[in-house]
Amino acid sequence: MRLLLLWILNAVALLAVTYLLPAIQIAGFGSALLAALVLGFINTLVRPLLAILTLPITVLTLGIFYLLLNGLLFWLAGALLPGFEVAGFWAAVFGAILYGVIAWALSALVSTAWGKA
Repeated sequence: MRLLLLWILNAVALLAVTYLLPAIQIAGFGSALLAALVLGFINTLVRPLLAILTLPITVLTLGIFYLLLNGLLFWLAGALLPGFEVAGFWAAVFGAILYGVIAWALSALVSTAWGKA
């Protein structure tokens, strides 16, 4: 139940990003659910491997390259899904940062409310 709730919250966070950044477009809530699922798989399977491979660059840039890596993976999800459009690299970087912050805030809000219930 909790995993399903987090998946829906991530889709809502993705929809919020489209309202805040016009360079990122989503066709509808179904596309947002699919994009959240694909982003979850990419972040679970691909990002740890790329983080290890690019660790020297990340250390040299004091962690800033990790933000660019997140943007690249966000852009990859936009390239894979037809209902999820990301206009460019910098839109993907800012979208990934904004998506992470909004998803974290929604998750923290729900986990706080969940703990009290």
